[in-house]
Amino acid sequence: MGDMLEFNEIYQEVKGSWNDGRLRFSKQNVVYKSNKTGKVDSIPAGELNLAQWRRVCLGHGIKLGTSTGHVYKYDGFRDTDFEKLSEFFKANYKMELAEKDMCVKGWNWGTAKFSGPLLSFDVNDNTAFEIPLSNVSQCATGKNEVTLEFHQNDDTEVSLMEVRFYVPPSQADERQESVEAFAQNVLSKADVIQATGDAVCIFKELQCLTPRGRYDIRIYPTFLHLHGKTFDYKIPYTTVLRLFLLPHKDQRQMFFVISLDPPIKQGQTRYHFLILLFSKEEDINLTLNMNEDDVERRFEGKLNKNMSGSLYEVVSRVMKALVNRKITVPGNFQGHSGAQCITCSYKASSGLLYPLERGFIYVHKPPVHLRFEEISCVNFARGTTTTRSFDFEIETKQGNQYTFSSIEREEYGKLFDFVNAKKLNIKNRGFKEGMKGKIDDYSDSDEDKHDAYLERMKAEGKIREEGNDSDESDAESDESFNPGEEDDDIAEEYDSNASASDSSDEGDDSEDESSKKKKPKKVVKEKKERKERKPRKEKKQKDAGGPKRPMSAYMLWLNSSRERIKAENPGISITEISKKAGEMWRGLGKDEKESKKSTSKKEEKKRKSAGGDKDKERGGNDSFKSKEFIETSEESSSDSDHKSKSKRKKVH
Repeated sequence: MGDMLEFNEIYQEVKGSWNDGRLRFSKQNVVYKSNKTGKVDSIPAGELNLAQWRRVCLGHGIKLGTSTGHVYKYDGFRDTDFEKLSEFFKANYKMELAEKDMCVKGWNWGTAKFSGPLLSFDVNDNTAFEIPLSNVSQCATGKNEVTLEFHQNDDTEVSLMEVRFYVPPSQADERQESVEAFAQNVLSKADVIQATGDAVCIFKELQCLTPRGRYDIRIYPTFLHLHGKTFDYKIPYTTVLRLFLLPHKDQRQMFFVISLDPPIKQGQTRYHFLILLFSKEEDINLTLNMNEDDVERRFEGKLNKNMSGSLYEVVSRVMKALVNRKITVPGNFQGHSGAQCITCSYKASSGLLYPLERGFIYVHKPPVHLRFEEISCVNFARGTTTTRSFDFEIETKQGNQYTFSSIEREEYGKLFDFVNAKKLNIKNRGFKEGMKGKIDDYSDSDEDKHDAYLERMKAEGKIREEGNDSDESDAESDESFNPGEEDDDIAEEYDSNASASDSSDEGDDSEDESSKKKKPKKVVKEKKERKERKPRKEKKQKDAGGPKRPMSAYMLWLNSSRERIKAENPGISITEISKKAGEMWRGLGKDEKESKKSTSKKEEKKRKSAGGDKDKERGGNDSFKSKEFIETSEESSSDSDHKSKSKRKKVH
């Protein structure tokens, strides 16, 4: 027999509704955690004084009682589990797991017994049914009857509204006393909301976002009373699941969120969260309506008779002491702007998403709280309206999907690092080995242990953030200038038969004038492109065997004077020779420069004559005349007409 037993799919009845969860037996305690709410019941092993095994509607169940008067019932066991549990109880708790038969005769008369928080109806010493008195909302008495009314649960398809007990009189004098005694036993354990006595304290005109309005909050020992101009709400402390204290993004306000199960109702509207908004600058001096001894005995130093400070601090401190639950605050997450939340939109409203140590909470309309243990996967999606934002999608194990949209792109790196550090499965990246770590399934704390993996994730997040910025700048430059797409658009719009090749641009000269008039925009663009590409194509047509271009007058003079400059300036560098030659050229007389220029012209004439002879050797293509040949009109008059035609071609 091991030191621990664990069972899944164990059910607990909560106001007529079956909630599944996990149950663990260990040497130190018995722990049950609800899958729906995440609420944890922990029973120390030393307090157990009752253990019964019973046949119930969901198979088999176990009933545990404690020395403090609490009773816990868990159903959903198999018949084969009895031997394991019986041996475990003997070995670790030193007590017997007794088998208890239930009465199934269907009789409606028997004996009513009050045992702690339960009212049991027995027939022949066998229990027919049990009523948790905490489910009773009202108790009314008649002549011989006692009527019990019950809290309603929205999660149930069928709800029990009331039960009537007939109390037969034993003697005439004791009739009324029997009915009253029955009712008093019920009311002593029932969850009846009655404003008996004075409130512990009152907070005036607090701003409430859900339900909307300003309410006076009266704090009673067992419940919370919201009194507004239109509606009143009474909230038992037993329905409070969690308390959250969240800083607003503007750092000037605070949210105080109270999670409720079952929710408060107004008509058909259900409010699962009570959200209060405070200003950090608002202070209060509060005096509790109790003497100091009662305060010390009841709250054990958590509260003082006289308290002062910020309003949100005093309210949260009072609620924590009365509800006896810890207050959850944001963890180590910090967004791009330094705030502990992310601005986003859920459904049609804008709000704030707070990444917590063990979940996410969104405020405020509608409020949403998602625990990590109920999240199946998350997804980062591209924004539907703009590339400057993205969507964060969360899918739960029950198949529900929550989409938080319009998150700024700068928040991506921080949020991605947070999700990685918490080992959540990212849908669009795929499941990564080692991401799912060992998590304490029975922990109720919102605190989390530090993970060394977080530091590496932060470094990778910075690299990703820089990469995203560079990718976006490249994408913007591509969108602003893409000549290929631009040409395609023009060809598609103005010319259905337009060709995309350069060779087709060359052949456009042979098109007729009518086709050019039909497409003026296309022709203008093509002419411009040909003008830009023409020098490149002329280089390809250059004759490598033709005569070289003659040197200028300066170059002729420099070649003849270079040795003289070297002799006059021994050890001079090449760059210094060029500088010295430039100075000497500028100092030469006009006559010397003219002689060099005339020499250059003679060389030019020789090159032209050599080029003409070469053309004749190649076949004498008279249709081609160079620009220099056309400009020198010292040839025979027989070529003058042909030259004028070629000039007109050049102008066009």
